[in-house]
Amino acid sequence: MSAFNLTAQTNLFKINYYKKSENVYNSTNILLGTMKKRYDFKGKQRFVAIPLNFAGGIGSGTLPSANPADYEGATITAKRVYAVTAIDREAIKASQGNEGAFVEATKENVQKTVEAWNRNASRILWGDGSGALAIGKDAGANVTGDGSAATPYVIQLADATIEANIEENDLVQINSESDKLEVVFVDVNASTGVIKVSLVGTSARLAALTGAGPFAAADTVYLQGSKNNDPTGLKKIKDFTIAAAGTLYGVPYSRRWSMTVENAGGAGISTDLMNKVMLKVDKKSGKSPNLIVTSYEQFRKMLALMEDHKRYAVPSRYLKGQLSFEGVEFMSVNGPVGIFTDRFCAKDEVWFLNSDYIEAHHRPGFGWFDDDGTVFLRSASADEYEARYGGYYENFITPTFHACIYGLAV
Repeated sequence: MSAFNLTAQTNLFKINYYKKSENVYNSTNILLGTMKKRYDFKGKQRFVAIPLNFAGGIGSGTLPSANPADYEGATITAKRVYAVTAIDREAIKASQGNEGAFVEATKENVQKTVEAWNRNASRILWGDGSGALAIGKDAGANVTGDGSAATPYVIQLADATIEANIEENDLVQINSESDKLEVVFVDVNASTGVIKVSLVGTSARLAALTGAGPFAAADTVYLQGSKNNDPTGLKKIKDFTIAAAGTLYGVPYSRRWSMTVENAGGAGISTDLMNKVMLKVDKKSGKSPNLIVTSYEQFRKMLALMEDHKRYAVPSRYLKGQLSFEGVEFMSVNGPVGIFTDRFCAKDEVWFLNSDYIEAHHRPGFGWFDDDGTVFLRSASADEYEARYGGYYENFITPTFHACIYGLAV
């Protein structure tokens, strides 16, 4: 009788769960499920030619002078995004002779690891590339605690913080500090919306603020190792457009290289405002958004605007038959468009997106790392095996085909 070994364990792991892991990445939410994905990103960078206008050699009466179109080159650079799981060696040995129990244990680790990666990919897609999860509140309560398990640091976050950005068990860093802290509790006051986070670990900044001042707007919580390392997200496209300056993928701001933004100024969402923004995108790009994504707060307000709630299914681009997203249709001037919620969307925003112009460019080999012929790698510092999921990619979002209404009443 042969002993249960790492090779057999790895084969079981990949055959039973590898494809399921891929499906989770593609189908957990509507935006990740419908955006384009490529797995052919090779070389140091990827260069994309961007036409910014029409050719100008046109005219009547006499032969016009030639004037070719202007082109810019967008540059895509891959970012490293990972999820890691570790399984204790004793737990593996305890499963010998009982395959059913071991398969269930492995299934749980696989599912949770890919779910974590997928949650982070969703956060990244809505972010600004900085890796920032939240900032503090200038008028918030003073920091309390000492970072111990018994008395964790407690910080108060800004009102605009997206609750989903921070979850229990996340490891985070403060400002530019290298020390990692574990999120042990997230307290959201249902009536006021105030978010307080309890952290266990070491932080010179939090120690200095304890009892002396709040975690302020100048302070930032970052996901571990992620400061300025995230792929590009939608917030970066919006901020670039609002600033009307700088570069995006190396291309300077221009009328044709920017999205459509509309500041609601505290007004409520309305069908007229939604039609206005969609028409702006169509007028600017010649293509209408095919997807409306918003927060739960704005979605509730939209439901109140609509008398007839139609339901429909959006097919996956790559996993036909495996997705069944259902949502409310908005009857726009260019036909019906599905409205969906995303917990990473800001409370005061509604996004009008064209999923054909949102792409994730992956390097080959994305998924579970198995270059050494095994998914589980023996840890050099602990009695356990480690498995890694993820890879190297960048989101490429062509700004011209998207729009956002922000500053809405909540």
